[in-house]
Amino acid sequence: MRLTKYAHSCLRVEHDGGVLVIDPGMFSDPATALDGADAVLITHQHPDHLDLAAVRLQLDRQPFPIFGPASLAEALGDAAEALRPVDTGESFTAAGVAVRAYGGQHAVIHADIPVVDNLGYLINDVVYHPGDSLVVPDETPVDTLFAPIHAPWSKFSEVVDFIRAVAPRRAYALHDALLNDNGLAVLDRQYAALSGTDYQRLEPGSRVDV
Repeated sequence: MRLTKYAHSCLRVEHDGGVLVIDPGMFSDPATALDGADAVLITHQHPDHLDLAAVRLQLDRQPFPIFGPASLAEALGDAAEALRPVDTGESFTAAGVAVRAYGGQHAVIHADIPVVDNLGYLINDVVYHPGDSLVVPDETPVDTLFAPIHAPWSKFSEVVDFIRAVAPRRAYALHDALLNDNGLAVLDRQYAALSGTDYQRLEPGSRVDV
């Protein structure tokens, strides 16, 4: 598989001629990421993971299925006909790629903010994108983890422990668009030192083969 990491939480997966896009949100470059997409995975409904205008525009150009929690239907509005609802623990195929769903809920931001549904996705039994959660895939070794390194709901020590619990061969930074250069430098240094794996942060548009 070839992965392209866009800003924040967006990934593009190319495998055997198929194109699968995960979380084309407003902080990424959704128009570029979605170009030629055969299927889209959405972890949850927040706009930094789902740029609805960009998704609708691409659907008008080239229809594709959208996989995600059933609760996405309301957020998708008139694009909800493209939704293929996914349950926790479900295995399915999207753009010719095997996917397994984990978790079920977004991490708690604050007691006064409603918790929305969130699914993490294990791609081809190799790459794990947890969305906005720290759910560890059970009984499945993960080669490549994309770890959400910063968010209103996160705590550095908990993210470090999450990476250690998943124990991937390598980890890449995810969910980092709210950080300036100072914050990125501090967190990159600390995660590299403490995560217990080969940790890196990819610049938007970077490609890696897995």
